[in-house]
Amino acid sequence: MDVVQALARLRVVPVIVIDQPDRAVPLARALADGGLPVAEITFRTGNAAEALRLIAAECPDVLLGAGTVLDPDQAAWARAAGASFVVAPGFNPRVVDYCTVHGIPVIPGVCTPTEIEAARERGLHLLKFFPAEAMGGQAYLKAVSAPYRDVQFIPTGGITTANLEGYLSMKNVLACGGSWMAPPEWIRDGQFDRIRDEAAKAAAIARAHVAISG
Repeated sequence: MDVVQALARLRVVPVIVIDQPDRAVPLARALADGGLPVAEITFRTGNAAEALRLIAAECPDVLLGAGTVLDPDQAAWARAAGASFVVAPGFNPRVVDYCTVHGIPVIPGVCTPTEIEAARERGLHLLKFFPAEAMGGQAYLKAVSAPYRDVQFIPTGGITTANLEGYLSMKNVLACGGSWMAPPEWIRDGQFDRIRDEAAKAAAIARAHVAISG
């Protein structure tokens, strides 16, 4: 199963900010135990690459991505650490080209027609819609994506259990990303049972909305 197929099956991607590598493996196991064997470890902390490496080594059944990748160097670190895919907050041609050359699935962020078209020019048809709620949520995504019937999106930014079902009901939404299942303070404090339970709630919503990958 490739990355897109896996994301279409899981429907929800926990977006993780972690600065304690010793918490990485218990976190990944908590998410998996809750029904979401997937994590996007963001490069917002100095220990992100180490967290990636530990999860890749200890939890091979967890689909592992690197997020907030801002330049090719970070993409290279993610690749070396064992990430299976790369996510960026915006459309950076250098990041996209690095990932393409090295065969890493890349999901850049977009929020305008110009950015969607730039991504399509690079042959990309799965894009991160960011920041989803701040840009206008489901109504904006429906409007801005209408001309691009060959593109699917992963809305991220302001997604919670309150609006998750609405996004997953959209035909061009493959999955949703969010940090509400495992906020940094829960990770820091070792509240892994709480993370497992929140992941289980998201997974239950996801199971009711099966995606079709393009």
